[in-house]
Amino acid sequence: MSRTSPARRLRSIFSGSIGNLVEWYDWYAYAAFSLYFAKAFFPHGDPTAQLLNTAAIFAIGFLMRPLGGWLMGIYADRHGRRRALMASVLLMCAGSLVIALTPGYAEIGIAAPILLVCARLLQGLSVGGEYGTSATYLSEMATREHRGFWSSFQYVTLIMGQLLALGVLIVLQNTLTPEQLDAWGWRIPFLIGALAAVTALYLRRSMAETEAFDRATGPRARAGSLRALLVEHPRAVATVVGLTMGGTLAFYTYTTYMQKFLVVSVGMAREPATLVSAASLVLYMLLQPLVGALSDRIGRRPLLVAFGVLGVLFTVPILGRIAATDSPLEAFVLIMAALVIVSFYTAINAVVKAELFPVEVRALGVGLPYALTVSLFGGTAEYVALWFRDIGHEQGFYWYVTACIGISLLVYLRMPETRAVSLIDRDAASSNR
Repeated sequence: MSRTSPARRLRSIFSGSIGNLVEWYDWYAYAAFSLYFAKAFFPHGDPTAQLLNTAAIFAIGFLMRPLGGWLMGIYADRHGRRRALMASVLLMCAGSLVIALTPGYAEIGIAAPILLVCARLLQGLSVGGEYGTSATYLSEMATREHRGFWSSFQYVTLIMGQLLALGVLIVLQNTLTPEQLDAWGWRIPFLIGALAAVTALYLRRSMAETEAFDRATGPRARAGSLRALLVEHPRAVATVVGLTMGGTLAFYTYTTYMQKFLVVSVGMAREPATLVSAASLVLYMLLQPLVGALSDRIGRRPLLVAFGVLGVLFTVPILGRIAATDSPLEAFVLIMAALVIVSFYTAINAVVKAELFPVEVRALGVGLPYALTVSLFGGTAEYVALWFRDIGHEQGFYWYVTACIGISLLVYLRMPETRAVSLIDRDAASSNR
């Protein structure tokens, strides 16, 4: 019998999801506003060199995500999901506040880019730890009958954070002059992010700890142990890497990279490209709970297999047709077709991973291998795509995405139906004996 009332369960899921939204808003705000703050943090000179410097620091954030998944996963498995989620949003708040308040290179010299790196390190640790802990919390907090539905809100809030960062950029572009944005306006989104993180921290203080963690009966010495994870659950770790590879690459291809693809490869103007990307993201966000609820009825594995099969069959035709179109409407329809396919992965990947691990290593097992795979495949999607384009073989990237999805498909075909053999349910049954 659940000790958490339905009302408190819903409030806790809401608080966890809002915190996730704030974290991803802060993460994407860096990319959205880098064009404006690059000249503030680096010596005056070549604008391209300034942008490359900010891009390199953005990449450092990705490199920190596995470390965040490891450290925060250990903390969540040993001290609780609620505490780890509070620590995660606190780190993001600190990172955003440092960016918002740091004087420029003209005022403090080399200390400016150093502080920017430190801020991005904090944000990378935060986002790296947020995914595994948030996926674990939402999956454990939800009831068995609706676990797929509620856990899908992790990607709802992730996409919403991306949209909010884009929305703030559009608002500021239309209310401030370019000179004002360059001088001080770029600091506003980071102040908004820091204040929102404080609000999320306040909400997360009132979250209930999951019953799965509270009822854990295993030896606490094994909780969050990297050795226990790798020695006792190597197949689950490998499964997380394999099932994430194709999905994360497809996700970053059709979301983060797609706007640049429409401008650079298709030749579309920036304004319609931004509109197409934003509209497709809104509909994609709304798809997540529907697919999550569907997984509660038919299982997780059929949807993952559907993503794998459709991704292998249609990635090359869809990307090839997008590259050849001159119609924003056709581009939108094609991108939405791709995102419907990707939804069969994104809506349920969090709950699938959580169901693979026992409670004492669940946050670490979800977060660490996921963060490593995202850094290797998702975080490099844009660079690999542009490399293929630079060598004159842009279609090579289409086949690269297809091959990675194909490898993930092999994992989906061999893995168990996690809804039927969920270790979350097994832990609950064991604690009730």
